[in-house]
Amino acid sequence: MESIIQLAHHTGWMVYHTYDSRRSTAGFPDLVMTKHKRLIIAEIKTEKGKTTPAQDQWLSTLRTARGVKVKLWRPSDWPEIERTLGGLPQD
Repeated sequence: MESIIQLAHHTGWMVYHTYDSRRSTAGFPDLVMTKHKRLIIAEIKTEKGKTTPAQDQWLSTLRTARGVKVKLWRPSDWPEIERTLGGLPQD
């Protein structure tokens, strides 16, 4: 998570992360990032980490919003994360 936040800041993204989510709505994704009319909402998991039903509901619903990129990123997704946050072409 910290590496993603550092990369996002380095490449000019504004980043929001709730550090203590105990009093927040269950399941809301980890990161909200915006830059130049782009909005990315990302849930960050370990390689084997599983999403909760509440996280699945948030991700599914957010994916229906126009212009919003919703991601579920794991450490093995680092090349995609770099392309996405660095502004490089997507696969």
